[in-house]
Amino acid sequence: MIDFEEDPRAQGARGHRRSVSRGSYQLQAQMNRAVYDERPPGSLVPTSVAEASRAMAGDTTLSENYAFAGMHHIFDQHVDSAVPRLQFANDDKHLLACCSLDGTLSIMTLSPPPPSVKVTLKGHGGPVTDFAWSLSNDIIVSTSLDGTLRIWNTEDGRCIREVRDPESSELLCCTFQPMNNNLTVVGNSKHHLQVVNISTGKKVKGGSSKLTGRVLSLSFDAPGKILWAGDDRGSIFSFLFDMATGKLTKAKRLVVSEGSSICSISARSWISREARDPSLLVNACVNKLLLYRVVDNEGTLQLKRSFPIQHGSQLVHSIFCPLMSFRQGACVVTGSEDGCVYFFDVERNTKAIVNKLQGHGGPVLDVSFNCDESLLASADSTGMVIIWRREQK
Repeated sequence: MIDFEEDPRAQGARGHRRSVSRGSYQLQAQMNRAVYDERPPGSLVPTSVAEASRAMAGDTTLSENYAFAGMHHIFDQHVDSAVPRLQFANDDKHLLACCSLDGTLSIMTLSPPPPSVKVTLKGHGGPVTDFAWSLSNDIIVSTSLDGTLRIWNTEDGRCIREVRDPESSELLCCTFQPMNNNLTVVGNSKHHLQVVNISTGKKVKGGSSKLTGRVLSLSFDAPGKILWAGDDRGSIFSFLFDMATGKLTKAKRLVVSEGSSICSISARSWISREARDPSLLVNACVNKLLLYRVVDNEGTLQLKRSFPIQHGSQLVHSIFCPLMSFRQGACVVTGSEDGCVYFFDVERNTKAIVNKLQGHGGPVLDVSFNCDESLLASADSTGMVIIWRREQK
């Protein structure tokens, strides 16, 4: 990793913090605040909660926990146009959304049956590249090749605000600041990322920086103090985020593979209930899924291991499974250009593939679990969205 100038304020103030009422999110944030203590990364933290969880799971293996009974439903409203991103809503088992290169977004509901498209978000003048749910699920922000960031009311599909990129460049990715959903970070095709206040539609002073290429992926750690950004030149940058001002300070740079696109970054502070191991999951068009350890408060990355997948050019994404493992081991899920969804146990040294789902007719671009892991959604380059149902034990 390459060092940049340190900013002492990056350790600091937590002004303008939004109060959060959702218990699971608070718990995750509390755990993340304790991550960088004196224990070395990966050290075991035995807890009564972990023992109780394993007892509750019984003797099932990780493979059995991630066995799927088959397809629950197929959505094809975006057929013939790729669906680059999809995501279940926060703490809602039956609500999810996706965006399409046809210029629209869909909000879908799975209950009450039958599953249906609840509302279609129309207004972008070009392909939609990314979107994000607010913590309370009342707002979605989306980016498009038309050069606009749009803020949507998820209940009725109204566009609340349109924010044009000041450089008139294509917008490629976006993410909410996890502790202040008034702030969204946006990445564009002219190598810039920018913090935007969605309440005012104005960019935040000091909240901009430049990467070495087109900004394709963004991810905060759970406390919102570190932001990672990936570009199409093979670099991942870490930034320290000032909670009081919204200012970004460039901290570290890692070149994963010169000229390869960093198309997906996902941060997680705990791998499993007993392993305190802040990690970053990365898709980088190198025919591997990469797992990095976060080794310090500036977001320095150290490669922990990799998993073979077919991925050379498409914008394929991956996720950590949302629940901490009931047993030893922990799972990650990724799309692949061979049309399959892969589950890997990150702690298993050999035969790491836990499961493989087949059914897509093109490269699988994104995957998303609902909050209790009972359903998995996957989207592909042909516009098909498949909902998979996990077997009930």
